[in-house]
Amino acid sequence: MTAPIVTDAVTTPSGMARAIEFPDNRLLVELCGEFDRNLTAIESHLGVQIIRRGNHLDVIGSDETGPLAVAALEALYLRLESGKAVEMADIDRELRMTPTVQDPDQLEMAGVGAADRVEIKTRKKLVEPRTDAQKRYVQNLFDNELTFGIGPAGTGKTYLAVAVGVNMFLGGHVDKIILSRPAVEAGEKLGYLPGDMKDKVDPYMQPLYDALNDFVPGKQLAKMLEEKVIEIAPLAFMRGRTLSNAFVVLDEAQNATSMQMKMFLTRLGEGSRMVITGDRTQVDLPRGVSSGLSDAERLLNRIPKISFNYFTADDVVRHPLVAAIIKAYEAAEAKG
Repeated sequence: MTAPIVTDAVTTPSGMARAIEFPDNRLLVELCGEFDRNLTAIESHLGVQIIRRGNHLDVIGSDETGPLAVAALEALYLRLESGKAVEMADIDRELRMTPTVQDPDQLEMAGVGAADRVEIKTRKKLVEPRTDAQKRYVQNLFDNELTFGIGPAGTGKTYLAVAVGVNMFLGGHVDKIILSRPAVEAGEKLGYLPGDMKDKVDPYMQPLYDALNDFVPGKQLAKMLEEKVIEIAPLAFMRGRTLSNAFVVLDEAQNATSMQMKMFLTRLGEGSRMVITGDRTQVDLPRGVSSGLSDAERLLNRIPKISFNYFTADDVVRHPLVAAIIKAYEAAEAKG
């Protein structure tokens, strides 16, 4: 790979200007995007100006924002050189994460990558963390036998955990994937649901099916579910089991009681990995019933090989309004 060439900064009336020369003009066109929309996204986020001339881009910004824009453009160009596409999610990731000049030799990886980049390969897509907190979380998912992901909705806690589970299964590190969550209604009583047991619990498990559908082709997923290589079950179904050689995820753990959490954690068997995800602000348990997630934080945070990972509204990767909504509710709660 041939890295872009960055010239020294030159002072202009608008700020410091840094010129970047790109070896492949065709890749530069892809980098800029249709109607230069990729450049516009970087300009808007960092408050810089990017001027395109031939195979050069001039980045005009402050001593702080200019180097950040240059690093993002370099990383995205090297991504294109490695044969990957650049989408808005990739731009968002480069702008969110601490920019560093990427070593081209580090772009080809499987599972957890080298120092600068983390990638998760699944059957359908390549998944990459989009914030520093997500990157640390994914690294801990691979490195620790028990990992907690705690934070608001939309921060990728469950999505990334399921992606890592699929990756570890495909790599032969585990024999099965077990996904679970408490069957707790979110503030409204739905009454009795029709159908057999699967029909009754599937509505509660749908977010887990949604994540799996992103990583495993439909026919393969159906076969894996039928053969119970992938299991999706309510938390109550975990009692009495020993979960060995499995990647186990407990989603919405804030809705597990203290007894349920203890029961679930003690299911961990040889060769298994366990992930607990939850949002302390969305507890749907009856009034007076303590959340098992809070108890686990208090009791387990000093045990080696147990990793606690925390996310904030800044790590939300859904619609930008979701982060704004979370911050508005947090501000209201802080005022009391």
